Parts: sequence; structure tokens; C-alpha cells
Amino acid sequence: MPDPKDTSNAPTSAAKYGFLTAISVVIANMVGTGVFTSLGFQLLEIQSGFVILMLWAAGGLTALCGAMSYAELGAALPRSGGEYSFLSRIYHPAAGFVSGWVSSTIGFAAPTALAAITFGAYTTSVIAADAPYFWSQALACSLVVILTVIHAGRRNVSGGMQKVFTLIKISVIIAFCVAAMFLLGEPQQISLTPMSGDGRLIASGAFAISLIYVSFAYAGWNAATYLSGEIENPQKNLPRILGLGTLIVMILYIGLNAVFLKAAPIDAMAGQVEVGFIAAQAVFGDVGADITGLVMASLLISTVSAMTIAGPRVLQMAGQDFTAFRRLATVNKDGIPSTAIYFQSGLALIFIITSSFQSILIFAGFTVALNSFFTVLGLFVLRWREPHLTRPYKVLAYPVTPMIYLGLTGWTLLYVLIARPVEGLFGLGVIASGLAFYLVSKIQSAGTPK
Repeated sequence: MPDPKDTSNAPTSAAKYGFLTAISVVIANMVGTGVFTSLGFQLLEIQSGFVILMLWAAGGLTALCGAMSYAELGAALPRSGGEYSFLSRIYHPAAGFVSGWVSSTIGFAAPTALAAITFGAYTTSVIAADAPYFWSQALACSLVVILTVIHAGRRNVSGGMQKVFTLIKISVIIAFCVAAMFLLGEPQQISLTPMSGDGRLIASGAFAISLIYVSFAYAGWNAATYLSGEIENPQKNLPRILGLGTLIVMILYIGLNAVFLKAAPIDAMAGQVEVGFIAAQAVFGDVGADITGLVMASLLISTVSAMTIAGPRVLQMAGQDFTAFRRLATVNKDGIPSTAIYFQSGLALIFIITSSFQSILIFAGFTVALNSFFTVLGLFVLRWREPHLTRPYKVLAYPVTPMIYLGLTGWTLLYVLIARPVEGLFGLGVIASGLAFYLVSKIQSAGTPK
């Protein structure tokens, strides 16, 4: 098995992604299904405007602390693959493999499917509201297939498309917030400032459970680490990409949820998935809501696109390190892991065809958060085990920054296991299955002639 310390897999500088493309991948990975669906679930337990905004601020702080921790790891270990490469080096190749298994099966394929499903649902609800669910599935599958073909081809086309769609996404969200503030006649009577009882609510289990929805919405802040070996000057650029990308999304999320809360009644949004469409109806009327629904659907294109770029790099690294998965390391003439892209997209299509939105949201958020928890914990382990390792970037305010991430994420994970044991145990089952596949791959590799 190749040494996980090896970073020689990176393409030449002429074939690398630039700063803007990489930060586009981060932003587009984060701004997707979660922010347009999570509020409805949160309002079932929390109906305080201030606490809701604090929820998104806490999620943003957690993501920012995690991003800064990943920045140190990514600058010190500039190999593509994200958690797979980090955990292989820090703990053991088995930990890296399980992490890569989680990233490929849950961390990217499942959210890709969710974003595509939401794209299909929004589009059909506007164009043909009475159409059978099959048409929504067909749209979702078509989006995944088209973007797979694009990103498995030429790097300049792939990167250029990602930058354009991410710029459109940011512009549309800002325009929606500004237009809503000016066109909203009578804002909802919900306070966005602290009220009596908010402190108890923030310390409650409901807040912790709601953080899993928020964590899912912020998932993707680590996306650039999956491309570390393909980013220009990763030691310098990676910390800026992760930090700036996460901060931009945090501001967008807080602003967007403030608009949702002021635009539509809580009763209308509570328990609903399409909160963006409901808020648009309250602000722009039925016709404006239809237009907004199509626009929101188009925003999800960049999310599916970004995940199709980032996720397969984990599979590529596993293919380089494990004989049983060698075909996944195959790259085209541009250095793009086309086989891994096809494999991940195939998993996403299976999710779209066989699963519902609700069935994978909680366990996906739990499993991805657990993956990141052990990666940030690895920052302490790496500093202890390899104190003399060259670190072009060191996380600000160490050890406070990674401890904030570990504290908030650990609190959330614990409450999920207590309050939603089925989803939590299902996530642990995915991890166990990854370990089983690792053991099988080792047995196969041992039996392969050298």
C-alpha cells in the first residue's frame, strides 16, 4: 500500500484549480438543500426568532472553528482526499478508509441526492404541480448525469462552470433578501432580539437537536481539503479559502433565515420542507413565488456540481492506497478522477431512486459530523505525535478554536444518540460497514501477487 504521507499525486501547477474556483467549491458545497429546508424542522421545537438566529450563528461558529482546524491540517498535509488522507496519517489507514467510506457513501453521495431531489421537487411544483413523483425523480437523475459528464471531462470547463453558478447563487440570495425587505408589507410579529426564556431554550436538548439540521446545512466547509493536491499553493491559499468561504456562507445564512422569519407565519413554515417557497409566496405572491421557486431550484445546480467535483477525490485516494479499489484512482488526461466521479454519481442515483428526503437527513448529518469530530480531534494528536512537522499555517487561538468545534459538535452528537437513537445507530452502522470493507480489502490486497 502506498505511503499515506505521499503527496506526489498532485497534478502540475498548470492543471490546478485557482483560488476563486476552490472558494466557489466551498461556498457551493455549503449553500444547498439545508438552508432552504432546515427552518421548517427547527420551528417545530423552537419558535423564538432570536434563538433561531443564534442557532445559525452557533452553527456558523462551529463550522468556522472546524474550517480553521482543517486549514492547519490541510496546509501541513497537502494531499487531496480530506478526512481520508488526514486520518490515515494521524491515526491508522483503517481510520482513513472508514472516513473515506463515510464521505463517499454519506458525506457526498447522500447530500448530492438530497440537493438533486430538492431541485426536482421545486421545479415540478412550479411547472407541473400535479405531475407524478416520477417526473421529479427523472429531473433529479438528469441533473446528476449531466453534471457528471461535465466534471468528468475537461478541468477548465468544470472549474469555469463552478465559478459562474456559485456567483449566481450568491447574487440571487442577496437579491432575495434585499427585495424581501423592501417589498414585504407587514412583517411578522416575531422578535429577533433576546426575550425572556431564550436562555433556557438555547441550553435545551431541542437546541442541540436542531443544530444537527444546521450542521447539515453548513456541511461542505471542508470541501477544499478534498482538492488540496489540486489547488495552487495550498499551504498559502487553503486557510484563506476555508475561512473566507465559511464566513461568507455564515452571513448569508443568518440574513436569509431572518428574512424567512419576518416574511412568513411560523405556523405556515413549521414542519414544511419548502420554506423558501412559502416565504416567497408571502413576499411576492403566487406568480412571484413560482419564479422564485425556479430560481431556487437553479441554485441547487451549483451544489450538485460542487459535490460532484470534491467527493470523488476521496475515492481516488482510496484507489491509490488499496489494491481492491485501484480502478477508482484512474484519471483522464486532465488529471481528473473520472472513474471515481462516475462511481459517486452512481451512488447518488441509487439514493434518488430508493430513498426519501426525510429518511436520510438526520443520519447523514450525524455521520458527517462524527467524521469531522475525529478529524479536528486529530489536530491535537498530530501536534503531539509530530511536533516538528512543517506547519505553514497554524490555527488561530489554539487550542480554544478546535475545542469550540469539538464541544459544540460533541454536544450535538450526544443529544442525537439520546433523542434519535435509530438515526444515530444507523450512522454508526455505516461506519461499521466501512470497517468491514477495509478488512476485506486488506485480505484481498494480501492475496494479490506483487
